[in-house]
Amino acid sequence: MRGLNIAIAGCGPCGLAAALLLHRAGHQVTLFERFDTPRPIGSGLMIQPTGMAVLGRLGLLDDVLRRGSRIDRLFGKAGDRVVLDVHYAALRHRAMFGIGIHRASLFAILHEAVLRAGITVHTGRTLVDSEPVGAQRTLRFADGETSIPYDLVVDALGTRTPLAPPTGRELAYGALWASLDLPQDARFDPHALAQRYDRASIMAGVLPIGIPPGAMTPKAAFFWSLRADRLGDWHRAGLGPWKARVTALWPACAPLLDQIDDPDQLTFARYAHRTLRSPAERALVHIGDAWHSASPQLGQGANMALLDAWALAKGLADANGVDEGVRLGIKLRRRHVLTYQWLTALFTPVYQSDSRLLPLIRDRFVGPLSKFWPATSIQAAMVSGLVADPLGPLGLESALHRPAPESVAA
Repeated sequence: MRGLNIAIAGCGPCGLAAALLLHRAGHQVTLFERFDTPRPIGSGLMIQPTGMAVLGRLGLLDDVLRRGSRIDRLFGKAGDRVVLDVHYAALRHRAMFGIGIHRASLFAILHEAVLRAGITVHTGRTLVDSEPVGAQRTLRFADGETSIPYDLVVDALGTRTPLAPPTGRELAYGALWASLDLPQDARFDPHALAQRYDRASIMAGVLPIGIPPGAMTPKAAFFWSLRADRLGDWHRAGLGPWKARVTALWPACAPLLDQIDDPDQLTFARYAHRTLRSPAERALVHIGDAWHSASPQLGQGANMALLDAWALAKGLADANGVDEGVRLGIKLRRRHVLTYQWLTALFTPVYQSDSRLLPLIRDRFVGPLSKFWPATSIQAAMVSGLVADPLGPLGLESALHRPAPESVAA
């Protein structure tokens, strides 16, 4: 099916990827963005093999590889105990890895591709609602205006979208994030996401994210777990006591902390766990975080969004009508989405909660056992996003078989 008039709400990676895929499929696409100038929000993220499969089909993976940092390992310690050690190489039949990248880098790559394609982008348009009009749907904006009817509205506005009913729950823990210069010494492996824990209530992490736009040297995303209801206390206490606490947990972070002299250098991210029971209405479909959102504990958010965009384009291409195409796209994704929503809900309290029992089990039993096969392969598959076979039904399985690059920004 070709030639639909489609509106996409949101210029994040999900909306931009959907715009490219639907435009290339022959549809007329219009993007709406609330900011006057489209821009990313946040620091670093992980592109997993699943997300790479979509970016490869878009012809953008080489750009992502150049701007990001190859990640071969996820490594975490609680005191002297190694409690997380996941190697992508455990998936021995495939040359796999992740990519740490700044959100600004991924945004720039996708946004530049949208502009090159000549896709219409309307900025400064804050959406408040949508309304069915016959078989089509209009958009309502904060200034009182209403759009023309569209054959399909794609909601890529994220967790707090105004186009979907409220559902799910806010998680108690979020994280402070900052993008900092990556120390060029042996303190940090430039190809590893490293973390340190004290029980489940304290977690620090360092993710190499390559060289983002405007930077001259490699950066790292630094994050610190924090309860949302303690954010005010953190601000009132000042940076000094917090830096001392981080350094006591992880002395190697000292050169990162030396770069922080203002609390505004850190952004607090609040997480929610939510899944819409039905991600579609008449001429409306929710994808990415607008359909399903969770904590970033398994590093799947952007990758799930890219898969959703691909599935929607495929569903519409294989169907004879809009409703049928949307239903097919959802069907192609539902099993994988529900699997990872469940896995994330299961593992998040192990690393971000006030529990004393869960981290004890993690440190004394699960961590040591996870070093042996088949746990090594299971962990690698989980982190890679490959549990529940997301790529086969989407026709993306062959996209995994790509030679590993000789070098990626360290």
